[in-house]
Amino acid sequence: MIHRIKDENGVTVVAFEGDVDLESSPEARRILLDCLGRTSSLLVDLSAVTYIDSSGIASLVESFQNARKAGRHFALVAVSGSVLSVLRLSRLDKVFTIYDTLEDGLARAG
Repeated sequence: MIHRIKDENGVTVVAFEGDVDLESSPEARRILLDCLGRTSSLLVDLSAVTYIDSSGIASLVESFQNARKAGRHFALVAVSGSVLSVLRLSRLDKVFTIYDTLEDGLARAG
């Protein structure tokens, strides 16, 4: 898994690429929780994620819950088809705020 973090007008964007699985999910969790500690709005770009398993989903859910408790904005953007399938299967597409594009997420996060 590769990740990039950037600031877009006060909104932190974390982009993951590759597999978010048992091996890489602890790092994804650390990155997300660290970013939540430094921003009021976090977008997670999943457009380049080719595979996610339950441990990767758990990292997203934990981050979402932490954001909600802290009153921070947390959303997924540009979710790849394979990840969206997993989210739909687990019905988490009804829990997470999901924007079709990064631009849409940025427009609504600010």
